[in-house]
Amino acid sequence: MTSNLTIPNALSLLRLLGVPVFFWLIVGPEKDGWAMILLVVSAFTDWLDGYLARRLKQYSRLGELLDPAADRLYVVATLIALVVRDLVPWWVAVIIIARDVLMAGVLLGLKRNGITGVPVHFVGKAATMNLLYALPLVLLGSFAGTLGHVAHIFGWAFLLWGIAMYWYAAVLYIQQVRQLEIRLFT
Repeated sequence: MTSNLTIPNALSLLRLLGVPVFFWLIVGPEKDGWAMILLVVSAFTDWLDGYLARRLKQYSRLGELLDPAADRLYVVATLIALVVRDLVPWWVAVIIIARDVLMAGVLLGLKRNGITGVPVHFVGKAATMNLLYALPLVLLGSFAGTLGHVAHIFGWAFLLWGIAMYWYAAVLYIQQVRQLEIRLFT
C-alpha cells in the first residue's frame, strides 16, 4: 500500500467528477456525442489507473474504493439517464440497481463481522465490463443509420448477458461469504 496521493487515484477521482457531467449531457441538452466521448475517456482512464497502479506499484485502500465506485456510479448514472430518455425500460435499471443494493447489504454484514470484503473474481469483473460496454452501445443505438442499428443489437446483447452475469456474480460472492462465515464461526 502507498500514499493516497497517487496518479491512479487522481485518474479515478477525475472519473468520479465526470459522472455528473456525463449524466447532464445525456438528460439535459442531449449531447449524446459529447457524452460518448466522455465515456470513452472514462473507460480509458479506468484502464490506465489500473495499469499505472500495477506498473508504478501505487496501491492504496482509497484506490481500491474509488475505482469500483466510479464504475458503479457510471453504470447507475447511465441507467437512469437511459430510462429518463426512454431508451431502456425501467425494469432493467431496477434489476441492476437491486443487485447493487443486495451486495451493499452483504458488504455491510461483512464489515459488522470485521471483514472488509471478499476477493473479486473474474465473473464479477466480466459482468461489470459487459454493462460498461452495453450501456454506451444502447445509447449509440439511438443514433440513426446502420451504426445505430448495429449498436442497438450489440448493446442489448451485452446488456442482457451482463445482467445475467451480474446476478451470477452476486450468487458467487454470497457463496464466498457463506464459506467465510463457516470458517469464522466453527
